[in-house]
Amino acid sequence: MGAAAGEAPAPRMRTALGLALALAVAALLATASVALAVDPTATPAGAGDVRTNPVAPGLAGDPLFAVLGVALVGVAAVVVTLVAVRLTARR
Repeated sequence: MGAAAGEAPAPRMRTALGLALALAVAALLATASVALAVDPTATPAGAGDVRTNPVAPGLAGDPLFAVLGVALVGVAAVVVTLVAVRLTARR
C-alpha cells in the first residue's frame, strides 16, 4: 500500500510530485517580471537623506511610533501565548 519508513515513494507518487513541482516552477516563471531600478548617477553631496525631516536629520520616519509598535506586538504575543497555554493546559 503506502511506502514504509525509509522507502522511496511509489512511482505514481513521484510522477505526481514531479508534475506538481514542474507546474509550480512554470507558474513562478510565467509571473516573473522585469525589475526596473533608479538611475545610478550620484546625487549631490549636500542633499542628505530625502526621507527625513530637516528638523531631525538622519532619522527616517517616527522613532517613537516604531518603538510603540514593537511594544504593542510584544504585548500581543504575550497575551496570545498565555491564552494558548491556558486553553491547552491539562486539567
